Amino acid sequence: MRSMTGYGRGEGDNGALKIVVEVKAVNHRYSEITIKQPRMFLALEDKMKKVIGEYIERGKVDVFVRTQELADAEKPVQIDEKRALAYHEALKGLAEAVGTNYNPDPFRLMTLPDVILKEENEPDVKALWPLMEQVLRQAMDNHIAMREQEGAHIGENLREKVAGLQSLAAQVTERSPQVLTEYKEKLEGRIAELLANAAVDPERLAQEVAYFAEKSCIDEELVRLQSHFEQFYIIADQSGSIGRKLDFLIQEMNRETNTIGSKANDLETGRLVVEMKSELEKVREQVQNIE
Repeated sequence: MRSMTGYGRGEGDNGALKIVVEVKAVNHRYSEITIKQPRMFLALEDKMKKVIGEYIERGKVDVFVRTQELADAEKPVQIDEKRALAYHEALKGLAEAVGTNYNPDPFRLMTLPDVILKEENEPDVKALWPLMEQVLRQAMDNHIAMREQEGAHIGENLREKVAGLQSLAAQVTERSPQVLTEYKEKLEGRIAELLANAAVDPERLAQEVAYFAEKSCIDEELVRLQSHFEQFYIIADQSGSIGRKLDFLIQEMNRETNTIGSKANDLETGRLVVEMKSELEKVREQVQNIE
C-alpha cells in the first residue's frame, strides 16, 4: 500500500554539468505529470514521463529540474570587436561634445556590456539522457520510498478502523435476534392491554411478528458486509494501485450499512449504525490518499 503524496530528490553530474531533480506529488484521481525544466531538456520530456510512469499509476506529480555548469571557466572567451569599437566611437564623440580629452583604454572597454562573449555551446541532449535518467530514477526511488513509508502508516490505521467496524457489525448481529424477541413481547403486551387483559390470538400474533421479522431482516446485509471486510484485507495486501478498489469497496460497505439502518427498527442498532457510518467516513477520507 502506497500513499499518493511524497517527495524525492536526486542529483548527479558528468564533470561539466550537474543535474538536480526534485519530485513531489499530491492526491489526484488520475495520473498527471508536470515537468518544469530548462528549455534544452524539452526534447527529453516524453522519455522522462515514461520513466515516471514506471513508478506511479496515480497522483499529481510535479518534477523540477535544475542544472549547474561545473566547467564554466574552460569555455573559450571571445571579444565582440565591432561592439567595442562602437563604444569607443561613442565615448570619443561624447568627450568632444563636453570638451574634454578622451584617452582610449581597451581594458575599460572590455568591462562594458556584451563586449566579452563566452561561447555558448549547445549541449548534446541525447548524450545527456543517461545522466538525466540516472538522476530522475534516483529521485523517483526516494519519492517511492516516502510513499511506501506513509502508505504503511495509512494501511496500519485503516486495518485498525476496519477491525473496529467488524466489532460494531458483530454487535449488530448479536443484537438482531433480540430485536425480534423484544418486538414480540411489546406487541403482545400492547394487544393484551388494549383487549383488557383478554387472551391474545397466538396465530394473529405470530403473523404480525413474522411480518415484522421479514421487513426488518438484515441477515443478508450483514453477510455481505462481512464479505466486504474480508475483501478489504485481501486488497490491502496487494501491490500496485489499489486506491480505487478500496474506494469502491468502502462505497459498498456504506451502502449495506445504510440499508441496515433503514431496516432495523431498533434504537440500539441505530446507534451502532451511526458509529459505523462515522468510522466509514474516516476510512473513506484516508483511502483517498492511497495510490
